[in-house]
Amino acid sequence: QFQLVESGGGLVQPGGSLRLSCTASGTTLRYYGVSWFRQAPGKEREGVACISSGGGDTDYADSVKGRFTISRDNDKNTVYLQTTNLKPEDSATYSCAVNVRTTKCLPSWETGDGMTRWGKGTLVNVSS
Repeated sequence: QFQLVESGGGLVQPGGSLRLSCTASGTTLRYYGVSWFRQAPGKEREGVACISSGGGDTDYADSVKGRFTISRDNDKNTVYLQTTNLKPEDSATYSCAVNVRTTKCLPSWETGDGMTRWGKGTLVNVSS
């Protein structure tokens, strides 16, 4: 069964860094674009970053540009989100998602529409 599992979250001080991982089982991620999303309590889900199947195309939400980097290792069936210079407002549950109908980051990726598989998420808490 196709599953996505996120890891790497935790408690970090403002200005700190975390590397989040999204690992797939039951399928090969190399054929799909993968996106990261986050949702804080009481707030709407926000698209954070997207990467195409080959890794050559990436896109980021304005709120994380210059601080977050998405990458992938298709041999390990894993997509990463390196977060740096974290701020309290980055605190949220971070989830990865896949649209199995495309290899690309579609223009609408940030909405989450069309994503066909979601992980359960990993919690990031940025606090002093």
